[in-house]
Amino acid sequence: MSAKQARPGGRSARVRSAVVTAAQEVLVDAGPAEFAVGEVARRAGVHETSIYRRWGTRERLLLEAMATLSSKLLPIPDTGSLREDLIAFGHALAEYAAGPPGQTLLRTMASTSDNDQTTGVREEFWRTRYRECRPIVDRAAVRGEIAETVDARVLLETFVSGVHFRLLLTREEVDQAFLERLADIAMWAAGSAAP
Repeated sequence: MSAKQARPGGRSARVRSAVVTAAQEVLVDAGPAEFAVGEVARRAGVHETSIYRRWGTRERLLLEAMATLSSKLLPIPDTGSLREDLIAFGHALAEYAAGPPGQTLLRTMASTSDNDQTTGVREEFWRTRYRECRPIVDRAAVRGEIAETVDARVLLETFVSGVHFRLLLTREEVDQAFLERLADIAMWAAGSAAP
């Protein structure tokens, strides 16, 4: 290994970890509108220029903070059943949305003041989340619960949209009975079960 190559777990990895952790804290404390790279730098103990050199823009850092926070707090379930995976994921979504990180994310995603940068951040965030969630559907296809031709994104959107509707609009409880019915509807829509 040459002297110029970054070593796993070396200083570069520690700095990146410190910056991402600080960015998550700032995101939760200040929200996306007040998310400031200078405050992230202060909390991480690095120079602001170092952050811009690595991430390029405030928006790319904000995206990474949102994506890593969501990945950490919303692990993808693997129960051995598509229906149970969806229900477990729905419970995790509701629990996540009840806390400060989830509230921040919901506010970010529901923001009405879009520009090219925030639109790009949101689109990339959802692409990342769909990539992470897709194994729920892929495993179900391998097990024969659904056809391999099922559109994974549509199935996941069908389920998640019902959860988000209650969390954001009606503020009704996202309970076990609701999640079971929603999972059945999503699976029926995918052609795998009766509603």
